[in-house]
Amino acid sequence: MEAVTVETIHHEITGLQDDIKLIKNILLEEYELSEETIRKLEEARKVPDSELIDHEEVKKRFLTK
Repeated sequence: MEAVTVETIHHEITGLQDDIKLIKNILLEEYELSEETIRKLEEARKVPDSELIDHEEVKKRFLTK
């Protein structure tokens, strides 16, 4: 088994800190939806609830094939 040194632990912690910084930057980034996505979302919101199917129905349709 490889000996664990303070330098090894320091290197691993530094790597974790860099990873956390990257994740934080990704989460804090303000993304914008494309025009096409906005259009599709608006269209989807116009569909009446009566035309929608629930999750159980979707599972039935896909899992019984």
